[in-house]
Amino acid sequence: MTALPVIVGFGGVGAAGRSSFHHAYHRTIFETLNEKLQEETVASLASMMGLAHLKDNVLVDTNGHPLSKKQYSNLQKDVLNGTLIRRLEKNIFDPNQVHGHMNLEVRNNSKTMTKISISADDVPERLPDGWRVVSSEDGLATIQIGDGGALQASSTRKLSVQAAGQLPTGFNPATLYNSRFHPRGLQLAIIGASDAVKSIGIDWQTITNNVYADEIAVYASSAMSQLDKEGTGGMLQARLKGSRVSAKQLPLGLNTMPADFINAYVLGSIGATGAHVGACASFLYNLRAAVEDIQSGRRKVVVVGNAEAPLVPEAIEGYAAMSALATDDKLCKLDGVTTPDYRRASRPFGDNCGFTLGESGQYFVLMEDNLAIELGAQVYGAVTDVFVNADGFKKSISAPGPGNYVTLGKAVSAATSLLGDRAVREHSFVQAHGSSTPQNRTTETQALDKVAEAFGINGWPVTAIKAFVGHSLAPASADQLVSSLGVLSHGVLPGIKTIEKVAEDLYDQRLAIALEDTNLGSELEVAFLNSKGFGGNNATGVVLSPRRTNDMLAKRFGAKKMSKYSSKREKTESLAREYDEQCLQGDMVPIYKFGTDLIDDDEVVFTDQNLKIPGFKKGVNLKVKSLYEDMT
Repeated sequence: MTALPVIVGFGGVGAAGRSSFHHAYHRTIFETLNEKLQEETVASLASMMGLAHLKDNVLVDTNGHPLSKKQYSNLQKDVLNGTLIRRLEKNIFDPNQVHGHMNLEVRNNSKTMTKISISADDVPERLPDGWRVVSSEDGLATIQIGDGGALQASSTRKLSVQAAGQLPTGFNPATLYNSRFHPRGLQLAIIGASDAVKSIGIDWQTITNNVYADEIAVYASSAMSQLDKEGTGGMLQARLKGSRVSAKQLPLGLNTMPADFINAYVLGSIGATGAHVGACASFLYNLRAAVEDIQSGRRKVVVVGNAEAPLVPEAIEGYAAMSALATDDKLCKLDGVTTPDYRRASRPFGDNCGFTLGESGQYFVLMEDNLAIELGAQVYGAVTDVFVNADGFKKSISAPGPGNYVTLGKAVSAATSLLGDRAVREHSFVQAHGSSTPQNRTTETQALDKVAEAFGINGWPVTAIKAFVGHSLAPASADQLVSSLGVLSHGVLPGIKTIEKVAEDLYDQRLAIALEDTNLGSELEVAFLNSKGFGGNNATGVVLSPRRTNDMLAKRFGAKKMSKYSSKREKTESLAREYDEQCLQGDMVPIYKFGTDLIDDDEVVFTDQNLKIPGFKKGVNLKVKSLYEDMT
């Protein structure tokens, strides 16, 4: 039988807060939540933001004093205002004072020559052409600059784009562990993967004890590497800024690091690893590898995710130069105002002018269904298929193409084959790419509408998480999955509340694009995650609800085995809740094992059947069956 890849844990951080236990999802439907869940959401965010935390199930301030009604009301406002898309905050960088240089060309005349004095120690070994030292005394060197010499003067500028989906105000991932020299994207990777692993409610060592060491895999990446000063960005800027390249900037900047860091510092895994990249669809590319690994039987546990921190001036200016981002001027022109509404910068399927960048680190733990049952793991859903296709010939690398028709068509067909026509027609929804560009709103709705027509779907519910958290590039589809797991569990589809109406040029005859939080009921069966990336990287994933997944597991394993599983799961859920409560109390402590539990080569023991490695109870099975036995 083909193994079913079930989701047994998930976590991460982004503009909506902490993802585990649906906290980030709850932030996006806050207005629809009951009072108890609203208070829990406020507590979750306040604990991250350093504003308040739970103590003995009571929300207290930083001094441990219970909050009054007025204090709680003010706290709720601060929490809501300090999350989701908003104006860039100066703790990342000041968008009004972005540092740069102006090129100045020196012009001398016959009467005067330009001279400058600098420290004698700073005189370079090789002066620019036309420059010469005319005197040096008392530690100062006077340099004469020849006609046409070039100088660079330090200056600042204001960014044309000032909206972003940034982490909650006051939340600094660097303070949660010994993150020295780590680029921000890798900080998000450590925290996101730790949150996912701890959310399982089963100790990681228990999981590794039940599988061969090479039956575990990690697939994760960033689309643009680590672009801040600790990574690739700092390496490329170093000499231009008059400093030196560090030994860490190049290796930590690699886009494989969101996987490598998890193997080395969170899991200690010696299993399979990979970093698949497909621009904005990168997460679904990694998810496909995870799903196919489990279905084939090659792996039993896969940690899959992405981390990206693209909120740096260079990346923002690069996308703005492509006319891809919602600039302040465009937003003002769109609304006929002089001050942009940063909260509504991202407007999927409405009258819009470009997308909004965001930062995010999201991870998921997928497990073979039989192992999940044996260990009593919680099941949040299952991923049955992920389809990936290119666009063919293109006149512009950023323009959309026909590949998305293929991925969407195959995804809906696969779900129909598995669940039946009625489940897809009446109990499914689409988590759209919804990038908030004029081109996306027409091309994606056209693809969705054609697929809906082909499969007899009317009023197909559609939403787009980018309205809340922005476009995080590689983790964009991971943001979609976080939201979709919440929808599949609670039945409420977040509305695109940044628009009042859909644009007039959409193809939406068979679509029901949600503008308000919409209750889809308790019978939801399947979500479709759709992604369209630069370069022709298209992907669509099929995610089953926890209810439908459990029905399939019951059919496969029978009542007796499921009864035992249910008993084991109670303990798992209890331990998972303990972790959640720890976070609500202000103690979100990531897993970070640096220089511990190292394996000495002398401790590795070989036989012709097995490889024994400390820390891995079952070791590595060396019995490899050839796929080509029938040819020998």
